[in-house]
Amino acid sequence: MLMENSSYPLYFNLTMFVNIGNYRYLTFVLCFLLYTVIISANLIIIVVISQEKTLHEPMYIFILCLSVNSLYGSAGFFVRFLRDLLSDTHLISRPACFTQIYVIYSYASYELAILGIMAYDRYVAVCHPLHYHNKITPKVVSKLIAFAWIYPGFPVSACVFLSFRLPLCGNKIPKVFCANWPVVKLSCVTTVINNLVGMFATVSTIFLPLGFVLYTYARIFHLCRNRSSEFKAKVIQSCLPHIITFVNYSITVFCDIALSRIDLEELNPFLAVILSLEFVVIPPILNPLVYGLKLPEIRKLMFRMLSCSKHDKQTKP
Repeated sequence: MLMENSSYPLYFNLTMFVNIGNYRYLTFVLCFLLYTVIISANLIIIVVISQEKTLHEPMYIFILCLSVNSLYGSAGFFVRFLRDLLSDTHLISRPACFTQIYVIYSYASYELAILGIMAYDRYVAVCHPLHYHNKITPKVVSKLIAFAWIYPGFPVSACVFLSFRLPLCGNKIPKVFCANWPVVKLSCVTTVINNLVGMFATVSTIFLPLGFVLYTYARIFHLCRNRSSEFKAKVIQSCLPHIITFVNYSITVFCDIALSRIDLEELNPFLAVILSLEFVVIPPILNPLVYGLKLPEIRKLMFRMLSCSKHDKQTKP
């Protein structure tokens, strides 16, 4: 019975937290401010798009979905991370660990699915402008969003379920948050099925969306080759925020995949922590900044809302 229980530890130990002594309080404050900025920036995007009827168009609805997903993913990471910064021990219960794994991996999968849908939206808008409103109807938008939220959950759930069932020969996870592959590497038995399902999940939720985005932009750039400079400028203005978001997220995803396959304890601890954090920190803060500053429609409405709010405060007695 003892051996059986020890194969399914009640707690995991997150070993990548660096002992920074009194600096942990400064680190906590900085990370708390960063999380506050992420929440505020994404909430502004959500409120602006929700309240302004002129922005109830497919592209802006997809941007709103990105912001909702950013809040979901950052909450799955920061709430636990901030607590661990102030703690002397970094133990996380087994249910909480696997819940965090599901939240962070589903967040990543949702992000790529939404980016793939946005690429399709841009492709239709640029390559088939006359048929755009016939192809991208409100019903189609609803179906695409439902697909983006539902489909990735199946392969991610399968990976988490298989990892949860594994008997483990340890409880140390060399990261600052729970991740699937470090848990699988603790297994006392063969992990062939986990590896196969993990490969399927990686291909279906990461590489297929990435490949689809690359294909759509290849078609868009091919169309732009023989068009006027004015047409190219409009296409760039329309697609640039999505391209920046896509490139940024691709880099962070590939960094996380690479980090999961190497021994992080051999790296400089501060470098290992920073590289681990970019996956769950950079996209949620960059997305609202890119879309808020690059798209003139959102930028104008944001400034108008902020100026109106400031004016109301000044006129109050």
